[in-house]
Formats: sequence, structure tokens, C-alpha cells
Amino acid sequence: MSNQAINAGRIKEIWRYPVKSMGGESLQNTTIIEGGILGDRGYALIDQTTGKIASAKMPKLWGGLLELEVVFNEAPKIDKKLPPVLITWPDGVKAITDGGDPKGKFTKTVGRSVKMTSKRPKEISLERLDPLKDEETIFDIGNIMMEGRFSDYAAVHVVTTSSLDRLTEIDPECSYDARRFRPNLVIDTSAIGKGFIENDWVGKTLSIGADVRLHISDPTPRCVIPTLAQKGGIAKESKILQTIVKHNSQSVPLLDDEILPCIGVYGFILQGGEINKGDFIHVE
Repeated sequence: MSNQAINAGRIKEIWRYPVKSMGGESLQNTTIIEGGILGDRGYALIDQTTGKIASAKMPKLWGGLLELEVVFNEAPKIDKKLPPVLITWPDGVKAITDGGDPKGKFTKTVGRSVKMTSKRPKEISLERLDPLKDEETIFDIGNIMMEGRFSDYAAVHVVTTSSLDRLTEIDPECSYDARRFRPNLVIDTSAIGKGFIENDWVGKTLSIGADVRLHISDPTPRCVIPTLAQKGGIAKESKILQTIVKHNSQSVPLLDDEILPCIGVYGFILQGGEINKGDFIHVE
């Protein structure tokens, strides 16, 4: 670690999302590999009519997936096939699966013919609704998805408690639960500073624990997902996005420096390893 590294807080929460756009599982510790947290976004649903990847970024089609609870049936292992996942629907029905459409429940949930898979299609198509436009405007962001998994762009998504606390201070009537933003890591920065402090991490390196290092590439532009109802009793909060637009719009290098509402930052793996809740974070 560089002598110029500055303390940036500690890991408060670790989240892995076994199936894209479904509920996450909270972890005490995990392994970081080149693609991010081992097993993260390892599975996705594929629309059998269009071939597109199901994503709650298109809420009218796929928003209901956010209320499904998902955990791996056993711990993923490096260089091994992904284990099956245990999925629990809001009505209490459970299924263990590593593909397909168990009991036809996915299709019933979204009203379309879908199947779960860990195999990426040769041609990736993932649609995103632009929540800032008055008229329905859809972009396809399949071209920026990560190799080998179903993450939208980067290996790791980081959010700080300082940003969440600032949003709560601005708009105390809304719940700014970290789970709304679907981060991999929530960093407790309460002893470090206030406000949207991770904005200043873009272009820098985060060191986590003894081994892991991330290059922070971009602030995370927000879609409609943080406003939607989600697993764990998170209620719909339509005005969240406009609060972010007003108070933390940032230039996003990934998108040609377009100014967009952002919370959190994206990171790519410089060095993998093991991480644990409570590990210190340093920025350099």
C-alpha cells in the first residue's frame, strides 16, 4: 500500500446478486476475482421471444423480479460450475434451480416466456429505460456489459454511507436504504466525511483489506431501479431519482462525460483476494 493512501472507512455490507435483477444475499466475507465478487450476476433470465436479457431497468416488463429472494444453494468455488440457487417468491413458493423455469414461476411472475441461464448469449441485448425523459425512451446497453457474467458494466459497485446519509438529510421523508441501489459494497464513511464523497474517488485506487485493489472508473449513473419496490419491504419512492438529479448529477466518463444523476462508483479489479465485513478501505 502506498504511503499516500488515505483511510476511506470500513466495509459495512457485502452484497452478491446471484441472478440479475433479483434480490441480493448479504455476506460476511467473499472472494474477489477478476470479474468481481465470485458468483455475482452469474445467472440471468432470457426472454424466449426476443432473446433479450431481463432487467428491472425496464420496470413494466421485469420490475417484479426485484421482489424475488435468491441465495446460492452452496458457496460458489473458483473455476467450478456455478451451484444452483434457491429462489423464494413473495407467495412463499421455493425452488432450487441452475436453469430453466422451475414450476413455470418465472413466466408467471413476468407474464412472458423466460428461462434462467448462466450462459451468455453470443449477442447481448439489454434494454434500459431512460427515466429522465417524459416520453418513453429506451437504450440498449448490451455493448458495455462485462465479459463472462451479466453485470451491466463494472466488476464492483460501491456506495458510501455518507452519500446515503446526505440523501436522507436532503429528503428525510424517503427511505434511502442502501439496498435500493444494489451495491456490492457499502462503505461506512461516517468517520471520514459528509456528502457524496465517493465522487472524488473516480480515477483513483481503492485498497480493501490486505489484498484487494480496485480502479474506480466512473460515478454510477442511476436508472429507475432505486425508485421501485424491492425485496425486504423496500417501498416504491418515485421522487428519489429527482432528488439525485438535483443534488448529485455528475460527469460520467463511460458515457462520453454526459451529466447524469449518480450515487456510488464503479470499480474494476486490479488485484483480487478475500474481503470481510469490517475490512478497512484506503484510497490512493
